[in-house]
Amino acid sequence: MVVDRQADIDRQSGGGLTGFIRRRPLLSFFVLANTMSWIAWIPYILSGTGLGVWDWSFPAVLGTTQLLGMLPGAYLGPIVSAYLVTRIADGRPGVRRWTARLWKWRVSWRWYVGVLLGVPATLIVTAVAITDGQIQFPPTQVLVLYLPLMLLQFVTTGVAEEPGWRDFALPRLQAKYGPIGATLILGPLWGIWHLPLFFSEWGGWPDVEPMTVLKFVASCVTLSLVMTWVFNRTGESLPLAVILHIGINTFFSLAYEPMFPTIGSHAGSMDVQLLATTTVALILLIATRGRLGYRREVSPAPVEPGRPTG
Repeated sequence: MVVDRQADIDRQSGGGLTGFIRRRPLLSFFVLANTMSWIAWIPYILSGTGLGVWDWSFPAVLGTTQLLGMLPGAYLGPIVSAYLVTRIADGRPGVRRWTARLWKWRVSWRWYVGVLLGVPATLIVTAVAITDGQIQFPPTQVLVLYLPLMLLQFVTTGVAEEPGWRDFALPRLQAKYGPIGATLILGPLWGIWHLPLFFSEWGGWPDVEPMTVLKFVASCVTLSLVMTWVFNRTGESLPLAVILHIGINTFFSLAYEPMFPTIGSHAGSMDVQLLATTTVALILLIATRGRLGYRREVSPAPVEPGRPTG
């Protein structure tokens, strides 16, 4: 009976690429997200801002080449892949569920205050501990530019990535593996998606050490545990997850080096990020007994074909 049911589902899903996506939406998403981003990043990596195979470089916009070199591939990967797979696998109802989380801003103001202030506070405390208390007050221009840079990060990094990782993948993975299992799958895959960028200005090339890359991937796992808790406890609010993500990016991009010049390197930021996110993740795992705020009934992800429902 089980074999007959699976065969019937496979026939209904259809053949070819479309049928495969309907049967394996998660696998399809991860393959598409990596493939499309990595192909789009090839010019950036081969240019003078990367390996230097080509003798030209991407022009800097707002002081960085990443907006023109890295961002197009970031947009082409997670968010586009999530939309395509959702549209094929779940149709218009699935797209409506997906976009509903994108616009879920109606969350208690305490969450916004907590995330906006908690992220830099946690990173500062961690950095102070590493530097034995050595800290400098940030210049005025850092304070003036902080919120504008966060807004820029929101519409670039946040919008490009989180509709895929947290909005598409996390609910599906949690429905199958629970919050911890889902995060331990999603975290490394999120980190691996970034790997080609370590051969570019984004990753500090050519001053990149293997340990720095490993620490980054590990921090993607520990940060994902924190983001899973925020996503679940806010009723699957993607904007809050985005704000948490870009809060870390903004601090390290703008405030970290002026405040902590003795450890203000790319490698130093990895140490701070890994230690801070690991500490918070362990506290949350203990406090929630591993549930990380997950309630299965909040947003039941579509059951993948072939998975028993009873």
